[in-house]
Amino acid sequence: MSHGRRLPSRLAPVLFGALLSGLMSLVVSGVSTLRALGPIDGFVSGWMTAWGMSWAIAFPAVLVIAPLVRKIVARLTEPPASAARGSSGA
Repeated sequence: MSHGRRLPSRLAPVLFGALLSGLMSLVVSGVSTLRALGPIDGFVSGWMTAWGMSWAIAFPAVLVIAPLVRKIVARLTEPPASAARGSSGA
């Protein structure tokens, strides 16, 4: 089964950051815009403007903050079973 052209796996963290920040900023800016303006004519236009500005900040922020968050999560969670056994392969 062909999936067409796919991005190289080395770009996965950037793609993940783009999608996560895009979707999260879309939702948050939508809620914020609705609360600020209410359901008025032109709401969607205002929302898209707010979203564009929000995503422009959220995307680079996710890329910068993600490594720190991964380290914090690693300290707060148990290592995977394979890592706990060591690299002996047994």
